[in-house]
Amino acid sequence: MPSTPFLHPDQLSARFQALDQFLLQHESLWKPRPFTALHLEWESRYPELAHWLRNRTLEQAEAAEHHLEQLPAPAPFPQLAQQALQLSNVGELPLAPMPPGGHRLNVHVPGRKWQQIEAFGSHLSFSQPAHHWLDWCSGKGHLGRRLLQPGQQLTCLEYDAALVSAGQTLSDHHHLRASHVQQDVMASDSAHHLDVDKSVVALHACGDLHVRLLQLASAQGCRQIAVAPCCYNRIQAEHYQALSGPAQASQLHLSITDLGLPLSEAVTSSARTRRQRDTSMARRLGFDLLQRQQRQTDDYLPTPSLPTAWLEKSFEDYCRDLAALREVPLNGNPDWAALEAAGWQRLAQVRNLELVRNLFRRPLELWLVLDRALFLQENGYNVRLGVFCDYPLTPRNLLLLGERN
Repeated sequence: MPSTPFLHPDQLSARFQALDQFLLQHESLWKPRPFTALHLEWESRYPELAHWLRNRTLEQAEAAEHHLEQLPAPAPFPQLAQQALQLSNVGELPLAPMPPGGHRLNVHVPGRKWQQIEAFGSHLSFSQPAHHWLDWCSGKGHLGRRLLQPGQQLTCLEYDAALVSAGQTLSDHHHLRASHVQQDVMASDSAHHLDVDKSVVALHACGDLHVRLLQLASAQGCRQIAVAPCCYNRIQAEHYQALSGPAQASQLHLSITDLGLPLSEAVTSSARTRRQRDTSMARRLGFDLLQRQQRQTDDYLPTPSLPTAWLEKSFEDYCRDLAALREVPLNGNPDWAALEAAGWQRLAQVRNLELVRNLFRRPLELWLVLDRALFLQENGYNVRLGVFCDYPLTPRNLLLLGERN
């Protein structure tokens, strides 16, 4: 765990403004996507950096991924890397160790998920003990059951009826005071589950789901809030809807594509999954070159998600079937071997050019979480922000703690 301090209430605004300035100043470096553009506007400004990155291998890009500040790239990469590291550095929240979990409470929970639950629960350092936990978008309620102590109550809200039933069965099996409720948390009647006695928790509720929690819980005056946000791009709106005054005043305007940037790393992927991902992307990039030739345009053509079985086709069949799917007529005799090789070459270039964009992943994520923190602060909460586990356990390791003043 880093020794850097977590962010105290009086530090939230200053850090937000510094990140806002950094992200705005360098928008041209992180908003364009190398995957969809053959050339990026910033390459003409930094030709030495662009040339250096374009001549590296796919393996070199992967090796650099998790230590960008150590990459010996030409300017301005090292300077930006240091600035990004400094601005996004947030320490661990204070530990608040929980009593050991009940016997076999972790059965049926994948190991990594259980470790995340343990880490989340052991950093809920509230000034007062909880009376009634509310597990938001709870699934089977594994988090809520782990937090529940003698004398406390638990309510789990979940949309999926099968998960609600399975969760209630598990809670009953462990003889816990837990109520599992089928509830669409986006519906207007979800507010009646929230009140001043509730301590609400959400571990990796996506996009609109955790934003909805922050809005309702603060409006209903819930005594304590603990949220580890996830999937900032899972929203209904076409653009990001800022929550706090400072974010609403910002000149930074974020599309759904922009909001996906913090989620673009693959920390926990298996070697097989990475191979499939690389092959899929190389083929898409090869097809992209084909469709530009055939349509006589320099525009990227979006393609849908495809079953992994498509990777078992020959490259020619893959392209022909995808062209038919996207209604791109194929003329002449494309050089399939050359296109396939060019797709792999482009993948190496894309991955290396993306290292510039990736410098801004954590700064953007922290900007988004600070918007949520400042919103809670504006609504009368004492707010702290820090990490609750190491990055390899989950990249979404930022935890927002709010407690009524």
